[in-house]
Amino acid sequence: MMVVKVASALYLSLYLIMCSEFIADQIKELVLKCQEARSMAYCPYSKFPVGAALLTADGAIITGCNVENASFGLTVCAERTAIQRAVAEGHRQFTAIAVTCDIKDSFVGPCGACRQVLMEFGSEWAVYLTKPDGSYKETTLNELLPYAFSPAHLGKK
Repeated sequence: MMVVKVASALYLSLYLIMCSEFIADQIKELVLKCQEARSMAYCPYSKFPVGAALLTADGAIITGCNVENASFGLTVCAERTAIQRAVAEGHRQFTAIAVTCDIKDSFVGPCGACRQVLMEFGSEWAVYLTKPDGSYKETTLNELLPYAFSPAHLGKK
């Protein structure tokens, strides 16, 4: 009986290590993909390139970059570009997003409009705010947008 308990505990420990290594690899890939997306940004006016990479529930990574317009109000942020691409490809569930820009000395989060758009697809997924050197800070959409208006509020009285 004791051998089974030790073997079970060992198996669980190995499983947790493998899972954490897999998750760490996923985060590294997500950060790398958002940095690659940043390099594709079209930002002739602000000169502020942003990249985003979404991790879908089924493991796909969908990227986006900011696309500016001479009519500034028509500019689309990287996070919304990634969401729109993902939806157009049939994805509706997400587990994480990584976002990066060129600011080296602090972590920068999505703008308010992007936070609201992300909230449309759930609030419990991870948000990785990244710097150009690949370092990141993990947070959640709930932390970035407390007391958010969500689809759950529609139809309630």
